Amino acid sequence: MTSFPIQPNYANHILVASPSNVARERVLESLRSPVRRFEQATGGAEALVHLESGLWQVLFLDRRLPDLDAEELSQIVRQRFPEIDVVLFDANSDAEPAAAEQKGNPHLEMWPAVDSSTKQAGVAALVRPAERSTAKDDVTGEFPVPVRATRSIPEGPLPGMIGNSRIMQPVYRLVRLLAPRNTTVLITGPTGCGKEVVARAIHHLSPRAARAFAVVNCAAIPETMLEAELFGYARGAFTGAMQSYAGRIQAAQGGTLFLDEIGEMPLSLQPKLLRFLEQKELQRLGSAEVVRVDARVVSATNAHLLTLVREGKFREDLYYRLCAFPIEVPPLRDRPEDIAQLAAHFLEKYGSRLPAVQLSAQALQLLKMQPWAGNIRELQNVIERALILSEDEVVIRSEHLMLADASFCNSRYVEQ
Repeated sequence: MTSFPIQPNYANHILVASPSNVARERVLESLRSPVRRFEQATGGAEALVHLESGLWQVLFLDRRLPDLDAEELSQIVRQRFPEIDVVLFDANSDAEPAAAEQKGNPHLEMWPAVDSSTKQAGVAALVRPAERSTAKDDVTGEFPVPVRATRSIPEGPLPGMIGNSRIMQPVYRLVRLLAPRNTTVLITGPTGCGKEVVARAIHHLSPRAARAFAVVNCAAIPETMLEAELFGYARGAFTGAMQSYAGRIQAAQGGTLFLDEIGEMPLSLQPKLLRFLEQKELQRLGSAEVVRVDARVVSATNAHLLTLVREGKFREDLYYRLCAFPIEVPPLRDRPEDIAQLAAHFLEKYGSRLPAVQLSAQALQLLKMQPWAGNIRELQNVIERALILSEDEVVIRSEHLMLADASFCNSRYVEQ
């Protein structure tokens, strides 16, 4: 089979995403080299997980993915990982590019036609000429990105979310892209950054919006009670079980189950949760009856789950089940341009005066300079305290801001 003359200093890290084992092997065989690193993914969500955890240079993307639309995913990859080149291919195509299309096309020189002597379909026969974008332009040194027709996705904040900062746009787009599907989602980010708000937006934008959104905080429920709370129990299952209880998972029937602080789930419960994710079945404590539950699972954590996996505190197979589609919510310190809108929202929420209370320019500047270790939750508390301290004034000044880092509130920012 013809090999691909990819420059050794360029495409040494290649990811291939396709549900077809045969298609993935054909791509890998055509590009095989001792100096190249290859990885495989069976779907779009799994490919995104790999892209988050490695320095990939080329992504071969099958048009027929089982979970995501390949065209939309290619656009997301180009936005989030502009250094990665995307090549779309059709795993079911055996047709070679036409000779007329190949002539003088620098992209096709990078992806030569299939070896006609073997009559085997190589990668060049899978990739359409207009979509081969791995050749650098000789003049600009840039990788050309083909223009594609994609389905329009609304822009702007999600339901319940505030802020139009550039760093939040990929989050908004990813949520709108995956919301109509049943894909399991793992939301990561520091404490107080709005992970539950993102989870609720996923539910609100999904076909399950009219059904329940069941929340379980795995860190807030004692380990001895968490299993009963999640999976339910039959009457008499244990001392004090005077009547049957369906459990939070079954309460999410037809809707969304949100598992907050999933990193705190005890190891002893993880196999049972894994079975539910795989089979959509559960058994209540003290009952032999198997109950089928149709609930989408969205989980969130501020912990690094892969570190917990390496430490033996979290099951690796459960991690990959939960992380079918990862979304990382950035901390507030990375989105200072959203602080004015967020502060105005909290002023309106907690203020009860007419005319409405506003922030002074100096107070707003001070807020933008904060490190915000507590993220949006900390900002919310600061605004609520400021409203109390300002008494009857209609302008919040810098001296009204009780900040966690007192060094920020010095005489330079106190307004006279």
